[in-house]
Amino acid sequence: QVQLVESGGGLVQAGGSLRLSCAASGDTFSKYAMGWFRRAPGKEREFVDTISRSGRTTYYADSVKGRFTISRDNTKNMVYLQMNTLKPEDTAVYYCAAVPAAAGWIGTRTYDYQYWGQGTQVTVSS
Repeated sequence: QVQLVESGGGLVQAGGSLRLSCAASGDTFSKYAMGWFRRAPGKEREFVDTISRSGRTTYYADSVKGRFTISRDNTKNMVYLQMNTLKPEDTAVYYCAAVPAAAGWIGTRTYDYQYWGQGTQVTVSS
């Protein structure tokens, strides 16, 4: 199994940028498709974006398309979320998630994923 630890959250003004990182350990990272999800106060956890094992395939929620970029470095066992042009509605706890997957597979639902990090808080002030 894999363990996930997110970092990089913080407080930023609207229009600013943050880069979240997720460090994986405990298993062969390149076996796993990865995803980012977020939970805003009073709301359900929602999909943000996902990336396939190789990194060749990605998919984004409409709410972040064009502003967020997911990437991974399989040599460092890391997945990243570059967030630009942040909005107050992006305020949430952000989670990375992993699941062993076939080549090219990506997932957009919380129940697609088997392993979760503890989350990192992102707060965007207006």
